[in-house]
Amino acid sequence: MLKPLDGQLVRFLVNGLVATAVHYTVLHVCVEVLHVPLAAVANAIAAVFGIITSFLGNRYFVFPGRQGSAARQGALFVLVYATVAVLHGLLMFAWADWLGLDYRIGFLLITGMQMVFSFVINKFVVFK
Repeated sequence: MLKPLDGQLVRFLVNGLVATAVHYTVLHVCVEVLHVPLAAVANAIAAVFGIITSFLGNRYFVFPGRQGSAARQGALFVLVYATVAVLHGLLMFAWADWLGLDYRIGFLLITGMQMVFSFVINKFVVFK
């Protein structure tokens, strides 16, 4: 299954892990060090850093042979990831702030769903 994707899936997973590590690190700093009172707000701040990391990795590492207009790709990527970030924030709010569940577990579950959606959209829409 990986061969038809020419390593894209593996590179996407590596890129996603790096972007997620950046996102989680910023989230952790916001909650634990800066004491941002709402996990959803801390997550929104962290998402910006994760999205920037993800775009650069997708453009230059995951889909390097599909170099179209950086402006077009950037605009589509921002649109997709802004939507994903809002959904991520809403789900984090519901999980951690409304239901009172552990923000770390919610982060992992929500991020897993986000990664599947993101690969499909990036491969067939943003970096086609």
